[in-house]
Amino acid sequence: MMAKHKTSGGVVLLVATRKGGWLFHSDARRQSWRVDGPHFLGHIIHHMVLDPRDGRTLLAAAKTGHLGPTVYRSTDMGSTWKEARQPPAFAPQPGGTGRVVDHSFWLTPAHGAEPDVWYAGTSPQGLFRSEDGGVSWSPFSILNDDPQFRAWMGTAQDGTPDGPMLHSVIVDPRDPKHLYIGMSGGGVHETRDGGQSFTPLLGGLEVVEGFDPGDPSFHDPHCVRLCPDNPDRLYQQNHCGIYRLDRPGDQWQRVGRAMPEAVGDIGFPMVVHPRDADRCWVFPMDGADVWPRTAPGGTPAVYGTRDAGEHWQRLDQGLPSAQAWWTVKRQAMNGDTLDPVGLYFGTTSGELWASSDEGAQWTCIARHLPEIYGVEAAVTG
Repeated sequence: MMAKHKTSGGVVLLVATRKGGWLFHSDARRQSWRVDGPHFLGHIIHHMVLDPRDGRTLLAAAKTGHLGPTVYRSTDMGSTWKEARQPPAFAPQPGGTGRVVDHSFWLTPAHGAEPDVWYAGTSPQGLFRSEDGGVSWSPFSILNDDPQFRAWMGTAQDGTPDGPMLHSVIVDPRDPKHLYIGMSGGGVHETRDGGQSFTPLLGGLEVVEGFDPGDPSFHDPHCVRLCPDNPDRLYQQNHCGIYRLDRPGDQWQRVGRAMPEAVGDIGFPMVVHPRDADRCWVFPMDGADVWPRTAPGGTPAVYGTRDAGEHWQRLDQGLPSAQAWWTVKRQAMNGDTLDPVGLYFGTTSGELWASSDEGAQWTCIARHLPEIYGVEAAVTG
């Protein structure tokens, strides 16, 4: 299934940060940007997503100081917002022993055949579904309370920065009942029956030395992406490398071995080309034993492949050449669908970078924002 090829229209970047959300607008040339924001100033915004099915519904996953974890909805590109009537929340348990949602981490529009359906992944790990455009949310599938999955999820004190989370909720464009999810920790899982059952998809994935790769609780996928033009191919940026999976196979291949040894293949975000399944981009970080979570050597760069991971090219023109000790979080790198593809990422130091030529040249379009948690790119018009 080929992704829609757009050569015109505008682009909006939805930037979620530790202290609010911003929207950056541009035309198809992507040479100048107009800023709209802040929205929700002072509140933690983990993810902002524009619904591609209608081009107007915008959801924001927020952790507020007074309302707690919630979701906001706008139908006028952020001019006005309304809080969800029923935000994601775990089902109550006898004696008050149930889990409590700390924040919604990931938002995904459902299949085009389900125009008002959304999915949300939370911290701690939970999967929720809305059938009214984000107004109300309910627990979805067996994941949240199944004893085996709960054991694989670990505890809220598992050491994951900002808490464990369910992320990378992916809907197969050919089948609304076929979904993939990633859990940090807990591994990658797949359902083909609309959430009635989930199956671990861990073959070929490595874990930290000394742990059992057969135990999903030791797996830490950072970001999983499906190729729009070939939904049978997935890429993954993992705690233990960069991987590719070609279905119907169930064995991941570590394609990050081809990265320069001095850089390694550890990082958080993954971006796939909308029309070429052999092309994707990553943002490596220092994966040394102490995990400083900075650009290797203080010299940040995007790396891209044109041959499904057999070779990687460093793409750093315009980026700092020294003393840049930031990195990019798992939701903070994205691409548009124009030709050539625009690539965008936000940093832990509050900089927003853009490339209108698939990474050949980079420009900083905003500085001094709060720490950036998420960047989504949407083509409008």
